[in-house]
Amino acid sequence: MSKRFRPSNRGEAKLISKIESSKEYERRRAINLVGDRMETLSNVISMKLVENDLVETSNKNSLQEQLGYCLEKLIHSEDFDIDYQIAPVRHIVSNPHVVSLYVTAFVIEQLIKHKDIIDIYGSDEEIYTCINRQVTKYLA
Repeated sequence: MSKRFRPSNRGEAKLISKIESSKEYERRRAINLVGDRMETLSNVISMKLVENDLVETSNKNSLQEQLGYCLEKLIHSEDFDIDYQIAPVRHIVSNPHVVSLYVTAFVIEQLIKHKDIIDIYGSDEEIYTCINRQVTKYLA
């Protein structure tokens, strides 16, 4: 049988509170780091998406600009807006990175509509994995 959570038990409540606080801290820290590395991130993510044949574009610079716009929007968004954007792709992986999820959602839902994007290939997981490799490399 699983253990029942009783909010009256102060030890458990304190531990859960610490876990939630640390998750929220890491989320804020990652989003704040994006501001310092925005140009680099948009460049490497766009390059890898094209190299891995996940995005076909007629203009790589336009792809990089769109990803830069996405990252700029991320750092100025409220928590609700971020959660709303990533909601459709939240369950791609078990322990997702918020920046990778946000950019993945942007690529899947918004970027496909851009005039310079010919097509987007691969599964949501493949796109997330490609983006996450670059995000963890530059935000770690």
